[in-house]
Amino acid sequence: MSPSPSMARPADGPGARRSRAGTLHAWLPKLVLAPSVAISLFFVYGFMLWTFILSLTNSRMLPSYEFVGFAQYARLMTNDRWWVASSNLVVFGGLFVAICLVLGLLLAILLDQRIRQEGALRTVYLYPMALSFIVTGVVWKWLLNPGLGIQAMVRGWGFEEFRFDWLVDPDMAVYTLVIAAVWQASGFVMALFLAGLRGIDDSILKAAQLDGASLPRVYWRVVIPCLRPVVFSAVMILSHIAIKSFDLVVALTGGGPGYATDLPATFMYTHAFTRAQVGLGSASAMLMLGGVLAILIPYLYSELRSRRHG
Repeated sequence: MSPSPSMARPADGPGARRSRAGTLHAWLPKLVLAPSVAISLFFVYGFMLWTFILSLTNSRMLPSYEFVGFAQYARLMTNDRWWVASSNLVVFGGLFVAICLVLGLLLAILLDQRIRQEGALRTVYLYPMALSFIVTGVVWKWLLNPGLGIQAMVRGWGFEEFRFDWLVDPDMAVYTLVIAAVWQASGFVMALFLAGLRGIDDSILKAAQLDGASLPRVYWRVVIPCLRPVVFSAVMILSHIAIKSFDLVVALTGGGPGYATDLPATFMYTHAFTRAQVGLGSASAMLMLGGVLAILIPYLYSELRSRRHG
């Protein structure tokens, strides 16, 4: 016996339609995002996995799947050029992060005083961050060129004994990378600190000043401790920039003189793509990834912990 129309009608009533609409609204964002998520998983994490596999093989000009275990990592540990690149990263990264933090904080404190033309100054400080590291490297290569830049200009003023030839000095060339990178990134750090300063309750500062604390002491004892999350975020971002620095080195020094300004990123590119040592280059890439994760995981742990207790 077939059901009558009156018996079938409740299944298509307003409640059922709302249920189907709710299901569609719940699944539609997932369906829209699914292709991009799948592509990201394949082209990001998939290639990370492939790089790790290659680091365990004897790959040279082309990928090979002759597994040699951790032999490439052992070769890397005995490679003098890798240790030069790693020591350069310690010097470059340490100075880059420290100077950017100090300079960015000072600039933020200056702008926090509600000075005139704050908008114009903020634009001037932030403008370098809008440039690519290639442009920054080329500009600073001109400025630091002994025959064209600062040294030539000062000698043209009559100071014939003046020397500023760091760009061609193997012992000092790595510091030219620090100069260019700080010039570009310090404005971004300033913006982070300025946002943090503007988020601090003014009543805390007024209470400290009523207690007789001077302005420098207020900033040192009250304001800067409140900026710890901003400092942590800035350190993570700057460290990540330092570890993966490649284009700045290529444009400014080319890794020279010799390989005095090699960084792990340029070491990886040189060995993987110009010296036909894909396995060794993959091993160095995995160590770079390990350095990024060593910075990222504590940051994520701190964020999750603060949200859990918050």
